[in-house]
This record gives sequence, C-alpha cells and structure tokens, in this order.
Amino acid sequence: MESSGEGLKVAYQGFPGAYSEAAAKKAYPNCQTVPCEHFDTAFQAVQNWIVDRAVLPLENTLGGSIHRNYDLLLRHELHIVGEVRLAVRHCLLANRGVKIGNLRNVISHPQALAQCEHTLTELGIEHRQAVDDTAGAAKLVAEQMLQDTGAVASSLAAELYGLDILAENIQDEKVNVTRFMMLAREPIIPRVDKPFKTSIVFSLEEGPGQLFKALAVFALREINLTKIESRPHKKRPFRVADDAFSTRVKYFDYLFYVDLEASMADPKTQNALRNLEEFATFLRVLGSYPTDVSEA
Repeated sequence: MESSGEGLKVAYQGFPGAYSEAAAKKAYPNCQTVPCEHFDTAFQAVQNWIVDRAVLPLENTLGGSIHRNYDLLLRHELHIVGEVRLAVRHCLLANRGVKIGNLRNVISHPQALAQCEHTLTELGIEHRQAVDDTAGAAKLVAEQMLQDTGAVASSLAAELYGLDILAENIQDEKVNVTRFMMLAREPIIPRVDKPFKTSIVFSLEEGPGQLFKALAVFALREINLTKIESRPHKKRPFRVADDAFSTRVKYFDYLFYVDLEASMADPKTQNALRNLEEFATFLRVLGSYPTDVSEA
C-alpha cells in the first residue's frame, strides 16, 4: 500500500501536468496528487495533515540545486523518506493551428527557459517570459488563446490543456534529470539490505580546518559523500573574527547539507555522526531513505 501509494494524498508544487506531478506519480503510482501553488504550501500541507506526503525537487543536472527547498527543510519538521529521479523532456506547446513561425514569445519556469535557451534561439524565438510553473504556462497560453506565445512544458500539459506539440525534447542537453525528495511527517526505519542514503545538515565553529575535520569523520570510516551544499545560516548570518591584521571582520556563517551513501542502520554511520556531534554547533538528520536505482 505504501509503495504503490494507494490511499495516499501526495502534494506537489505547480499546476496539473507539472513535472513534479509526474515525479509524485512515479514515486507513488496509485496516489491522489494534490497541486500546491508554492513549495512552502506543500511542506505545510504535510505538516498540517492535509496530505500524507510531498514530492518536491532538490536538484537538476542542468540547473543545479533548488535552494529554496533546502531552506524549507530546516524550517519544517518533516523527514525525507525517499528520492525519485525523473527525466525532464521539454516540449514547445502552442494553441491549435499556431506554427513555430507565428511565435514571438515563449513562457515557462525560469529553469525550463534556461534549459532550452539555445534551442529556442535556433527556432527564432527571442523573447522569453518567466512564470512560476511549466504547466501553469501551458494553462495560461490555452486559457488566453494566445496566438503569438508558446509554452515550454511537458507532453502531459499539452494533453491536459488541449495544446499542440510543435517540438519535442527541446532541452539543450538531452540528459536532463531532476532529483526529487519524498517527504513525510515520520521517518522510515532504515535498513542495510539495500542501498540507502542519509541526508544531514550541520554547522561548525569558525576556525582553520573545521570543515576538513567534519568531512574526515566520514572518510575515516569509508563513507562516501554524494553531495555537499553550503547555505548561509539565516538565523546566524555572520560571525565576527580577527584577521591577520587584527581587524574585526564579518564573515558569512554557513550550514552544510551533506548526502551520505550510507544507512542510519549501519553502526559506522552512527559512529560518524556521534564523532561529528562532538564539535558541530548544530546537527540534524533530515532522513535516511532508499536510493533510487531505477531508470530516470
């Protein structure tokens, strides 16, 4: 029931037909998907028991990390219980009868526009307008019956909103994969009989070698790191220190998000985190969950 999503309500950000909805359906094939206008709304929907899960993007092979969701992970007391990778195949959509030569403008999410920049230029479409969501762009083009404006969105969005697909796979790089996290109110029980990841976030005192020391607790135990992301510490954005000239200087203070190729059920992972706790000023486990080994 859990793996199929039967009976589960799963939140995603965007309008129906968004890539995030496709990711939610891949994660929980038989779930009821619930669209949310903003990332924060999806987090709150899980936290307030409106839905059972949320499936939200963390990073893309072309666009990099979705920093907003890293920040929201700290603001909300939710747990990562899985990951899902989705191949993003952008299409150029327009109303029935509109040809590529008629298009003077295209609208979509900023990342989608950036991922298709060269292809859109080659198609002769120079003007681009950013909106909040790819499927929302398709919906807008359809509802306003725009004749000189197309949308970059999914083939599902074309089907839902009655648009023609003028061109398929228009992303500049054909390998375009987004990694999504699956969020729940409670963590899952970690295991060691299948590949697992563990995501953590921590902060450190200032000083030479502190980050090296933190990463060494994993290297010494042969725990592989698959990602490290630094974000300014919003609650403590600056630290003050004396530099070599005895001048008081304000430096950015950081939180470090790290993905470990390890399970919390493994004693060496537990020992590594205990070691890190000895000198980290803050440490939180965001989740320990199965690695997505399926085809994107």
